[in-house]
Amino acid sequence: MRHSIFNLVRQAFAGNQGWPRQWRSPAPKRAYDMIVVGAGGHGLATAYYLAAEHGLRNIAVLEKGWLGGGNTGRNTTIIRSNYLWEESQKLYEHAVQLWEDLSQTLNYNVMYSPRGVMMLAHTQHDVQSFQRHIHANRLGGIDNEWLTAEQAQAFCPILNIDPSLRYPVIGAALQRRGGTARHDAVAWGYARAADALGVDIIENCTVTGIDRDASGAVSGVQTSRGAIRAARVGVVAAGHSSVLMGMAGVRMPLESYPLQALVSEPVKPVMPCVVMSNTVHAYMSQSDKGELVIGAGTDAYTSYSQTGGLHIAMHTLDAICELFPVVRRMRMLRNWGGIVDVTPDRSPIIGKTPVPGLFVNCGWGTGGFKATPGSGHVFAHTLATGEPHPINAPFSLDRFRTGRLIDEAAAAAVAH
Repeated sequence: MRHSIFNLVRQAFAGNQGWPRQWRSPAPKRAYDMIVVGAGGHGLATAYYLAAEHGLRNIAVLEKGWLGGGNTGRNTTIIRSNYLWEESQKLYEHAVQLWEDLSQTLNYNVMYSPRGVMMLAHTQHDVQSFQRHIHANRLGGIDNEWLTAEQAQAFCPILNIDPSLRYPVIGAALQRRGGTARHDAVAWGYARAADALGVDIIENCTVTGIDRDASGAVSGVQTSRGAIRAARVGVVAAGHSSVLMGMAGVRMPLESYPLQALVSEPVKPVMPCVVMSNTVHAYMSQSDKGELVIGAGTDAYTSYSQTGGLHIAMHTLDAICELFPVVRRMRMLRNWGGIVDVTPDRSPIIGKTPVPGLFVNCGWGTGGFKATPGSGHVFAHTLATGEPHPINAPFSLDRFRTGRLIDEAAAAAVAH
């Protein structure tokens, strides 16, 4: 009887959005009009917008593992658009605007929650940097405001603003429209919507080579499941883009680092927003399941390890326990490291490559998740038309030759 009731509940959820059905991974066809390499959030969003907005159907999304099993399943769900440079503002604000209606667009609850993202200032340099961001954001039509330490504590009551702290809180910048979404729900939502439009999403299909014809243009890919022909290939594989692009003879200005995070045991709601601190490099929010989601920084060395150095996580936990003493006795359930591609200016590369028919979307560093809808939308335009969307035009690979960098590495008051 219990199993019968369970099956009824399961079927009810499967008919809605809350229970992913058994995913079909079709055998690849020998030829497609277009191939997207990587079934993470960005790759699936790209495929969806190619089908939904550009009318393309003969598309394959190739994934070496399982759907959403890479960085999309290892991020800390933060969404914001309060970047300094105008190019970054337009890209991330485009994404935030898409986030706001994404559940309705996909008919799938991605659990978008605009609960506010608050960035703590601990030094006079922090204060000056945040206020510079606030003024720049307002000029760009993006919400951002300054809070005193007392106002920051009123917004997040468990925040410790004792002036005797090693890094006392002296103010904060707040983007109220910022927030969180559920990472795996985003992947499943885009996958289901793309699948319904006829896109083939092929798991356990590792790309082992990129084929080129006599003229040097892309003609397809070699995979663990055989050769697949396509006139256009878009690489959207976080952490390994340089390896894939190397298969076509293209060198990328990328380095790969582990980026660590961890979650606590679940508790009742105590954290009403996202709080970030770059000075101590720690940030925290609370998931819908009640877990405290805690983020750290990248390791200081390049690596494809998905664990990272233990000292990074310990430093972050020391800072979290000082900023939020109420959580000191909580237990951590798990920690992990995603692999992030980092460019010299800490901004992504979205666009064409020197190889005709080969396109790339990579180098997001720590900012990939928040950009997911916007990234997929503009990259789909680039793949479909062969030319960049006005929003992603400044993020070309060519900027490293011309010197027109978008240097969020030097400008950002926080890294994430």
